[in-house]
Amino acid sequence: MNWLSFSHGAALCASLIVTIGAQNAFVLRQGIMRSHVGKIIALCALSDFILIGAGVGGASVLVQRYPVFVHTMLYVGLAYLVWFGINALRRAVRPENAVLDTNASGAAPTQRAMPIILMTLALTWLNPHVYLDTFLLIGTAGAREPEGARVAFALGAMVVSGIWFIGLGYGARALAPLFRRATAWRVLDGAIGSMVLLLAVTQLR
Repeated sequence: MNWLSFSHGAALCASLIVTIGAQNAFVLRQGIMRSHVGKIIALCALSDFILIGAGVGGASVLVQRYPVFVHTMLYVGLAYLVWFGINALRRAVRPENAVLDTNASGAAPTQRAMPIILMTLALTWLNPHVYLDTFLLIGTAGAREPEGARVAFALGAMVVSGIWFIGLGYGARALAPLFRRATAWRVLDGAIGSMVLLLAVTQLR
């Protein structure tokens, strides 16, 4: 196991996945409600595993055949990272996040499994940012690793993805009261913005 490449994949995935986007907000909300959390986590993690593996494997083929195109796309992705990091830092200065409606009083209504499963799949597979993150950014960055270390890179990204969804889904109930405060959003966005900008700089090689 190439632990350096493993750590590269883990760090890149961590910087991309720790955002309160549509998918994560849905997982967080369902975790707060304790509704079909296990199914949602399994679907999100498995989808990420498939996309990360396809991204690293597919991008490695593209690098060999179209190196100029792939490196151009990588720098487009890095520009996106910089834009994303700057916006996260701006949100840290001026919070814009709406507090999730946790409806803490009373029990959560019973939800049927199939609509929740379909919503999870839609928020994952119909989300263009998922393809940008997994194929363009994680995939092309993984393709730049030594050939024997690409599996380790992909595994690092997959491990972080799995840990994130488990922690987000099952830890949501404990975190919900914290994110009713603007200070929590400031700290989260500040940390994300700093990590993403640092990562963008380190990928310029």
